[in-house]
Amino acid sequence: MTGVTRWTGREAELLRQAMRKKGKDFAELVGVHPRQVPRWKSRGETIVLELDNQAALDTLLAQADPAVQQRFAALLTERAAAQHDERAEELLRADPRTSRHPVDGKVMTLVEEGIYLSGPENRSVWLDSYLIDVYPTTNEDYAVFVLATGHRPPQHWPGGHCPVTLATHPVVWVTWHDATAYARWAGKALPTARQWEKAARGPRGRVYPWGNEPTAAKANTTEAGIDATTPVSRYQSGVSPYGVFDLCGNVWEWCSTEEEPGNGRYHLKGSAFTSPVERAAPSLQNAANATMKDNDTGFRCAATP
Repeated sequence: MTGVTRWTGREAELLRQAMRKKGKDFAELVGVHPRQVPRWKSRGETIVLELDNQAALDTLLAQADPAVQQRFAALLTERAAAQHDERAEELLRADPRTSRHPVDGKVMTLVEEGIYLSGPENRSVWLDSYLIDVYPTTNEDYAVFVLATGHRPPQHWPGGHCPVTLATHPVVWVTWHDATAYARWAGKALPTARQWEKAARGPRGRVYPWGNEPTAAKANTTEAGIDATTPVSRYQSGVSPYGVFDLCGNVWEWCSTEEEPGNGRYHLKGSAFTSPVERAAPSLQNAANATMKDNDTGFRCAATP
């Protein structure tokens, strides 16, 4: 990611957060008075920065470490997904992997074609390119689908209506058939087990999305002690090499791959808040009957580029 079309105070603040700098240190890097940084933060999108400030921020972002650039893109993605923010979407176009789907409006990222390491044995597998949702399908997303199609709502919605407090949490109590119906309505599909795993592990086959160590603080697993779902954008330090969130913990996710042809059982990936972090490794296999539904099972979608 090298430069953006137009910097406002809001994007400058997101870059400061991505760089994990205090206001004074960030001001020194940009070459402005320290009082400017809190002013940018408070004015947000209402203030367009001077051209020399924009050039300085462009240079700062272009020269930043890849980890900083990834955090900056993740912050923009989170804002776009949570607020349907057109400005954030414009900036995200600087990263050609990211786009918003025209039907359900979810931010998706491109996983390039190529070989990745698959399964516990790390077998080399080739996959064509595909798009996958950056976040799991939320209750809010699913509510749009229910309203549009008349599909039955999940059993945990009071009176059949999406709870405001769970709007950004992954939808649960959905069967494989429910998830497939949503995907069909959106013009997408459930990811295959291999697509899901590559999005989580990256082309080099990380054990976990964030690396090779089972770091419990990076996912909503039993070690967190929350014992419930969390907002899909919460665990920013646990994103995969493709910038995809919640591929470990929070909820199990349905895949389109059948365990064995014709047996009616489909792969589940990623583990949930009910699972220990060791069980969250994306290479591990789990499956359930297509009619199964539970408070820790949801899904996300994939699509062709």
